[in-house]
Amino acid sequence: MVVDAVDPVALGQWWATALGWTVVNDDPGAFEIQREPERLPGIIFLPVGTAKPSSKNRLHLDFRPDEQEFEVERLVDLGARRVEVGQGVVSWVVLADPEGNEFCVLSAAAR
Repeated sequence: MVVDAVDPVALGQWWATALGWTVVNDDPGAFEIQREPERLPGIIFLPVGTAKPSSKNRLHLDFRPDEQEFEVERLVDLGARRVEVGQGVVSWVVLADPEGNEFCVLSAAAR
């Protein structure tokens, strides 16, 4: 997966921390993280000259942690922010990473 970023290193480091993944390439021209070295898929952060457009992402990530509220608080403490994209009253929380890329934190799956 590729993410365009104004600051690939900063955004890649943020996602590595948020996901608990490992940096496998710290080159600012192609900063890459993976769950474990040599374990795909990974995420590559590539430099672009402009910030993300204000419209909603056409592709976004959904996460389903065991404890939604705890995970939302953790991600906000790392620098994510809550965003309104027209979702209304729903069971998930929409957040944006430091460069404004939206993603969702779902409630735990029924067991």
